[in-house]
Amino acid sequence: MAVQDDKIWFDSISMEFPGVLALDDVTFGVKKGTVHIMMGENGAGKSTLMKVLNGTNVPSRGKFYVDGKEMRFSSAREAEKQGIAMIYQELSYIPDMTVERYLMLCREPKRGCFIDWKGVSQKAKEILEEEGLDYDPKLTLRQLNVSDIQLLEITKCIRGNHIDVLIMDEPTSALTSKEVERLFEKIEMLKKRGITILYISHKMDEIFRIADYITVMRDGKHISTAPAEEFTNDGLVKLMVGREISDVYPEKETAAGDKILEVEGLTSEYGRLHDISFYVRAGEIVGLGGLMGAGRSETVRAIFGIDRFEEGTIRIAGKPVKIRRVSDAIRNGIAMATEDRRRLGLILCRNLKENISLSSLRKVSRYTFLNLKKEKRLTERYFQKMKIKASGLEAAAMTLSGGNQQKVVLSKCLMTDAKVLILDEPTRGIDVGAKHEIYKLMIELAENGIGIIMISSELPEFIGMCDRAYVMHNGRIVGELDKKHMTQEEIIRMAAGGVRHGHSKG
Repeated sequence: MAVQDDKIWFDSISMEFPGVLALDDVTFGVKKGTVHIMMGENGAGKSTLMKVLNGTNVPSRGKFYVDGKEMRFSSAREAEKQGIAMIYQELSYIPDMTVERYLMLCREPKRGCFIDWKGVSQKAKEILEEEGLDYDPKLTLRQLNVSDIQLLEITKCIRGNHIDVLIMDEPTSALTSKEVERLFEKIEMLKKRGITILYISHKMDEIFRIADYITVMRDGKHISTAPAEEFTNDGLVKLMVGREISDVYPEKETAAGDKILEVEGLTSEYGRLHDISFYVRAGEIVGLGGLMGAGRSETVRAIFGIDRFEEGTIRIAGKPVKIRRVSDAIRNGIAMATEDRRRLGLILCRNLKENISLSSLRKVSRYTFLNLKKEKRLTERYFQKMKIKASGLEAAAMTLSGGNQQKVVLSKCLMTDAKVLILDEPTRGIDVGAKHEIYKLMIELAENGIGIIMISSELPEFIGMCDRAYVMHNGRIVGELDKKHMTQEEIIRMAAGGVRHGHSKG
């Protein structure tokens, strides 16, 4: 039974989905007014357990207690009324809703039976000013990037009434270091007010900065709960994956070949890109570095046909190609895993087989008809290769964890037989074990002659995986670095607007 000073007590919680035991007899407690970190590989059951607490999931067996009282919520709204709120890893929002209406959603002031829209505007403006967020309240969410929307979601949740338990599922996955600092300040403030914070993260540097307690889960089971000071980095990794992980960034044994992708003079006023020129050789992993807003994602979106560009030439294996839409890029051997997998990478309501084959329908079709047997055979190959944790190919993409959804996106890219693979934040929201699998896959693809463009905001990962790197600032490439000169200090200096120079051989 719950310990006296436990804010929350999970008692033998089990949760079954078709073909999957997501939670298996989970029991542990959470102290009041602490930051309690939840750790484990993707699919370990962390988010599933938190969704039991916030009323999204109803457990198959077991109970949970809040302040010693047994609780059972049938919806997130019901949980919020009892002081429990959750910020999800994958953002759910209405793109055409304005900032002010989003902040006040379900909490709009009323005049009689009607919403006081003037009051909505005034209150939202006050919240933005108090939280130090410099956003135009009339902007739509469609006009903001992922980090802006994430900050607004955190603010919206924190400003809810009577919240004394706040669940955060990978809240910093899309935030800059400055924004992370601001979030940590808020977490400290909330802790001082006695609010209990359950925080899911895979980032070791975050964990030990803010954790009071850590719980490790693996394969739906509770492995360990203890004060943060009792854990080490290596010890946590071993508990999470059940094995040692050495050589985090695998070494590539083969040398790069001829130029497979050349970009010259890429310019877009819409995307604020100016004279972007670079190349990628077959079998090479090339990084695009820079601060958020430097133009990294805008550059690869233009190359992949998501965004238009006014000037510039793109060559594949020396041959100029015209890319005006995504289908042009795919036809010319370019594939891309976007940073926002839910919005741009997956059709969440469709099954895994349909998602994996989506960009390769010509491969599994004859005339206008799908060859269902061939589709199943080919998608099953990638399902197994990527070690996707799901009940099978018929499972809906929305039922998977974030890391497994990313594996589905990568499977879709690989099935196109791409010559150039663009990876925009490929390990965002993925645990250390799954990251290692992605790294090994990248090395394997490069050794098979695929040219890879990688964007990553995690500098150790960026440096560990890239053979060369181009650094961007304000929509321009300001420098090029080879492996020998690729250091965090040099990348940050150049990203902040340092002098244009390079250390690389063409």
